[in-house]
Amino acid sequence: MAGGVCRCLVSVVKVSMDTLLYVLLAIVYLIPTVGLMAYGLNCYVMLYLFCRRLREAANARRQIQAEMGDVLARADLPVVTTQIAVYNEINVVERVIRAVCAIRYPREKHEIQVLDDSTDGTCAVVDRLAIEFRAQGFDIQVLRRRVRTGFKGGALAEALAVARGELVAVFDADFVPPADYLSSMVPFFLRDPKLGFAQARWGHLNRRQSLLTRAQAIGIDGHFIVEQVARSWNSLFMNFNGTAGIWRRTAIVAGGGWQWDTLTEDLDLSYRVQFAGWTTLYLPDLVVPAELPETVAAFRTQQFRWAKGSFQTLLKHFGQLRREKCSWFKKMEAVLHMSGYGVHPLMLALSLLALPMLLLTQHHPLPYWLFAMLALPLALSILGPSTLYVWAQCVVDRRRGWKSVLWMPVLMFVGIGLAISNTRAIVQAIRGHESEFVRTPKRGDKEVTRYCGGFAMIALVEMAMGVYSLYTVHVYLHNGRFGVVPFLMLYAAGYLFMGMLSISQAVRVRS
Repeated sequence: MAGGVCRCLVSVVKVSMDTLLYVLLAIVYLIPTVGLMAYGLNCYVMLYLFCRRLREAANARRQIQAEMGDVLARADLPVVTTQIAVYNEINVVERVIRAVCAIRYPREKHEIQVLDDSTDGTCAVVDRLAIEFRAQGFDIQVLRRRVRTGFKGGALAEALAVARGELVAVFDADFVPPADYLSSMVPFFLRDPKLGFAQARWGHLNRRQSLLTRAQAIGIDGHFIVEQVARSWNSLFMNFNGTAGIWRRTAIVAGGGWQWDTLTEDLDLSYRVQFAGWTTLYLPDLVVPAELPETVAAFRTQQFRWAKGSFQTLLKHFGQLRREKCSWFKKMEAVLHMSGYGVHPLMLALSLLALPMLLLTQHHPLPYWLFAMLALPLALSILGPSTLYVWAQCVVDRRRGWKSVLWMPVLMFVGIGLAISNTRAIVQAIRGHESEFVRTPKRGDKEVTRYCGGFAMIALVEMAMGVYSLYTVHVYLHNGRFGVVPFLMLYAAGYLFMGMLSISQAVRVRS
């Protein structure tokens, strides 16, 4: 009798423990699912905000430019300082300096600062060009530091202290500004004394170079053509993208100046300036082409820095954002904006949890009401980013933009493949781990491999994760759970794509 009671109690406890484990795992699985839904559905919000003010904002920009007339003929033109940030950019530095000197603006009102922290042959190229253009009457100065305190942010701050411009244009070394860059932007600063910064759209010099550059171009276009436009035209918090923009000097000072306690000093200063009451402007019609990273190593380095820096900025400003006197919607969009790279740990969590969830739900099937409640929003959220990217391509090219839908699988592979690296970046940001600013290597117009990244051990982790995801697919197929298999296949393909591409490029560089 006693033995039977004991066996009954043991079975009850075992069932209770299984049920508890099931509930806990289901909750853990539900969190990243709901998180991804939030980011995915927000893409539709961005599209709505983009379309909402499209015609009104375009007409307003044209009206302002018409009112100002020939801005270069005005006597009250402000002095502009153009800062070119350079660090070991021998492949591209000559191109950007020549492009900046070709910008149409009165030479006596255009100061050019080359912030050269290089430790290689870039210095000789910069010095040669400075001598050449000074002889032609350009006010071009080369500023060098013995210690790279603060990396790019520190260089910008130190140069600002000796700059004479009321407005400050910033370019990274791989950008090529058009000749009408200043004449297109300066009128907006003349008209609005509270305009803190204006941002131009990034173009792509090497868009068709490879699958990787094509995917990057589509992703960046989604940000610049839809997201930045939606934020700017609807008075949401917007960011300066680090280059191809102009700052009002007094706004930089009012916002606390350049700081380097995050890896995204541009995003950090953008929010501080807007907290201080300055307005922002985005000009989608002014395109400044630049070079996309051509290797997985370079691209992964860039994305790691952006992911870590954006979360550092979110942690730094979350308290101030809560205290801001603005709508809850504006605050929510700011959080989604700064935490955008959060999709990567969420994707990684789902791909890791898919197998244990299947094994557990074999004995504890999920209720149908939960599937019904999540099915539609989850499906819509998965399509959200792709819809935004295709829409952006259609804005650029109305006739052929829809064909970009064919590139969506590659874009998904790249985004999923970055999940491990960017999750590591976000964990470091949350832990307060400090790391150096690592520049993104660029090839330029020269066929060189000098700055190609080497082999990254994380590629092996990505390959292992791809194999794990394939095994998960096998188990799901074996158990007849076919509905989730396409998504699991995407995860497997993404990890394997980035891992194999990284390894193949590293082998090619070494051979």
